[in-house]
Amino acid sequence: MRRVSQKLLYYLIKGTLVALPVAGAVFLIVWVVASLDNALNLTIHFLEDEQGHPLYIPGIGILTVLLILILVGIIFTTFVTEPIRAWLKRTIDKIPLFNTLYSSIKDFTEAFVGDAKKFNEPVLVLVNETGLKKIGFLTQRDLHKIGLPDEVIVYFPYSYSVAGQVVVVKSTNVQRLDMTATDAMKLVVSGGVSGIE
Repeated sequence: MRRVSQKLLYYLIKGTLVALPVAGAVFLIVWVVASLDNALNLTIHFLEDEQGHPLYIPGIGILTVLLILILVGIIFTTFVTEPIRAWLKRTIDKIPLFNTLYSSIKDFTEAFVGDAKKFNEPVLVLVNETGLKKIGFLTQRDLHKIGLPDEVIVYFPYSYSVAGQVVVVKSTNVQRLDMTATDAMKLVVSGGVSGIE
């Protein structure tokens, strides 16, 4: 009887290790997509069912966002010329709080999906003389403009978080890692559990 209960416990643990990450990832994706879809679903404002209640059509919100993003992409790449882009940038730069938020979000978005991806160079940084090292991503190589010729900027993501830390370090303390940016990010975000397969 004891052997059977041990086997059942073993299978329970193995099942949990397999099912929990899958269920957690699926739940988060479904929750984010459903929340976005619900918040951006425009049909509830102008469509009603037979009883006069707002009509919710699943997927319309996400589809609307995708169509708007594609349309904006087409307009900006096809019709918006360089002088118009320069004027838009100058106008945004003059709006006090909006320009800070806009430029931060724009740079962060471009770091992942833009033409000039920033989080693509994983590095190992010597933190102190005891040999403590941290894994990060080299985001700026040249800091001459701010008077730091021998320094670089490294971004350290936090484990199990979307936050991180920006640090200026001596370039001599930075060593390139022989791994992909995706594996390095997985290694850090998972707390060192995954990323070295």
